[in-house]
Amino acid sequence: MRSTRRERVGWYFYDWANSAFQTTVITVFLGPYLTSIAEKAAGCDGDACDNAVIHPLGLSIAPGALFPYTVSLSVFLTVFALPIAGAIADRSAHKKQLLALFAYIGAAATTAMLFLTGDRYLLGAGLFLVANIAFGASIVVYNSFLPQIADEEDRDRVSSFGWAWGYLGGGTLLLLNVAAVLSKDALGMSTGEVARYSLVSAGLWWAGFTTIPLLALRNRPPQAEALTGGGNAVTDGFRQLWHTLRGLRAYPLTLFFLAAYLVYNDGIQTVISLASQYGTEELKLSDSVLVPTILMVQFLAFAGALLLGRLARAIGAWKTVLVSLVLWTLVIVVAFFLPAKQAVPFVILGGAIGLVLGGSQALSRSLFSQLIPKGKEGEYFGIYEISDKGTSWLGPLLFGLAYDLTRSYRVAIVSLLVFFAAGFVMLAMVPIRRAIEQAGNTPPARL
Repeated sequence: MRSTRRERVGWYFYDWANSAFQTTVITVFLGPYLTSIAEKAAGCDGDACDNAVIHPLGLSIAPGALFPYTVSLSVFLTVFALPIAGAIADRSAHKKQLLALFAYIGAAATTAMLFLTGDRYLLGAGLFLVANIAFGASIVVYNSFLPQIADEEDRDRVSSFGWAWGYLGGGTLLLLNVAAVLSKDALGMSTGEVARYSLVSAGLWWAGFTTIPLLALRNRPPQAEALTGGGNAVTDGFRQLWHTLRGLRAYPLTLFFLAAYLVYNDGIQTVISLASQYGTEELKLSDSVLVPTILMVQFLAFAGALLLGRLARAIGAWKTVLVSLVLWTLVIVVAFFLPAKQAVPFVILGGAIGLVLGGSQALSRSLFSQLIPKGKEGEYFGIYEISDKGTSWLGPLLFGLAYDLTRSYRVAIVSLLVFFAAGFVMLAMVPIRRAIEQAGNTPPARL
């Protein structure tokens, strides 16, 4: 069943829909807002919280560590959810309905943050866990449509356009929320109220625009290979994951590249998810500075991908990713020394993050595509997706532990250097030309 232009446009719109959750909820508003809720529960506020603790589930932690710990737990649990979602998607003739299920669960949990008031930090943490796991599961189902709507020759273009459309969608809602932050006095709302309604807007945006791909996409019969596993979807999901991981042993250099990616991507994802909390809690920047800066990052990420893509054509993708990791290291060092309550240095650093962010992610994906043996693209990119969405928990955990032990966000942010340094060393050790040849592919002229 061939795809139509209408179906492809519909597929693009799910990236437009779900990216609002990534930008508005994870990157900007939830970290500072949930931290303020936790501080209220601890009976303190801001600087007076240095020695305060909260007790979620009987544990004693600093209020500022709640959000990074919650992010860490959510992505750890996602490791178990993604293979199950993938197995069900492979074996289902109702993939569109499965996308709707995960998307609407995530959107409903996000919209329910309307009730995140007072000292209900456990409610906020629980809703985020549900929303983030559902988000990851929906992305697995969403990506599984790609081979069905684009052939091998057109898949890169279709995938890239969807990725770009997502940046625009997430940035558009964030722009609207920035306008609300800047107009909070005219709206008669406090900063906390604007943050809470911005979180709700992401859930409504996610749910509303998800209807477009659901109207445009078509279900197709499951592939024959997906029907041979036996058992139920849960056990088949883990069996399929284990089979793919065992098969990776035949391509040790591909596996080593994937390990390097896991390490440095963990650092990247942690910076994305916790930059807002660092700017608010350590640098004491207001939302009127913080939110427009992160909005700028959102749009510059696409420009950065184009810029580093041009550099990759000149010196090769492998070398360009290594350059990007050096730039990430400089970003962390500069972030450590940023002065508090000064907007200009933070904005300049945000611009640097935007330029390096998009290129790091886009080129890592394209480089990995050269290390996949032909005919196994789907299962290997399934592992890559788990690596991207489900294993980035060590960074938030390290950040949370560093803050919990030192009560210093500067120590917490600089602790992330280990991911970029180790990732650089590991990636530099990959004999990339031999790795591509080992996978049965022809290396490009420049690496």
